[in-house]
Amino acid sequence: MREIDTAPIHKRQVQDKKFQDQMSKVFRAFLSQPKTMLMVSIETGILRANICRYVAYWEKQDRVQVVKKGICPISKHGAGFYTTNLELFNAKTNDQ
Repeated sequence: MREIDTAPIHKRQVQDKKFQDQMSKVFRAFLSQPKTMLMVSIETGILRANICRYVAYWEKQDRVQVVKKGICPISKHGAGFYTTNLELFNAKTNDQ
């Protein structure tokens, strides 16, 4: 009888857990105060590409919002400051 290799399934479960942990950490980082993705990347040690992916996912669910645009204190370039704190969300207008 042939044995079934379950390693890939287990590896996938471990990887999914890792990304869930990262998403939670990023969500909490944006919750405390509005920050740029680069600020959160440096604070959490999570790659900015992953943070961009999480923010795009949350934007579709209206769980994150750009509350202002300004100069990032780290890169000194224009950037959006995001928040996951519902109390800080801008009121949506019909123009958007």
